[in-house]
Formats: sequence, structure tokens, C-alpha cells
Amino acid sequence: MFSKGQLIEIELGIIAGVDVSIYAKPVFNREQMKMIRWGLESRYDVSIYAKPEFNSLQMNEIRTGLLYDLDVSIYAKPEFNRFQMEHIRVGLKSGLDVSIFAKPEFNWRQMEQICVGLIQDVEVFSYAKPKFSWERMKQIRLELVRKKNNVR
Repeated sequence: MFSKGQLIEIELGIIAGVDVSIYAKPVFNREQMKMIRWGLESRYDVSIYAKPEFNSLQMNEIRTGLLYDLDVSIYAKPEFNRFQMEHIRVGLKSGLDVSIFAKPEFNWRQMEQICVGLIQDVEVFSYAKPKFSWERMKQIRLELVRKKNNVR
């Protein structure tokens, strides 16, 4: 029923005094169990990510957001991969308006270009469109930065 690794994670949870019933399920692999256990040990509400549809890397991004007391509900969605989640989390931590790029239709590299543009205070709406590749977004962003710097 459980692999040796899963049994180890369950045992570690029992030793730590956490409610292992949350993750002691064959549907979770060892790494997922570890992410849930770590969250429980930190006294986080793991219910937002203790779901089999999240892989352990996604769970870790959500757990990290909880560490910084961020609104992880914005990116705790299986349609975002771990890299997309990371960029949304970093944007939230930086105080950016992530609603501009927290959309599954943007890949993580596109999100990165929009995020950097927001940090550089350029007009990202001109290139924050899924139809533009990240390379094209970067070209537009750099041109906007050049224009901004020449004006000031």
C-alpha cells in the first residue's frame, strides 16, 4: 500500500506530532507527503495545497507563499506550473499587481518580462499579451525602458 519512503514520511510526522491523517494516503508520493508534513510542522493551513493534483514542486511554492503570509489563493491552482507560481509569488512579495500576469495563458518567461516591466515602472499593458513571445516582450520592454530613460 505505502512505499518505504512514504512510510518514513508518515513516521516522521508521528514523531513531529502532526496530524498525519492529512497526508497518509497512497495518492501522495513521498515528496508530496514531505511538503505537507513541513507545512503542518510550521502550523500552516495546508488544506490549500494538500491535494494530489499538485506535485511536490507546486506544493513547495504554495508553502513558501504561506511562509511570507501571502495570498496564495491567487496562484494555488493546478493549471500553474511551479515556475509560474514562483513568479506570481515573487510578484506578490514585491507588492506588484500580479493580476496583470497571474494567468495560465502566460508562460513563466512571459510572466518574468511583465514582472520586470512592473518593477521598472514601464507601461506593461502594451506587451502583456499572450500572443507575444517572451523574447518579443523583452524587446518591447527594453524599448520602453530606453524611452523612459531618455525622457528623464
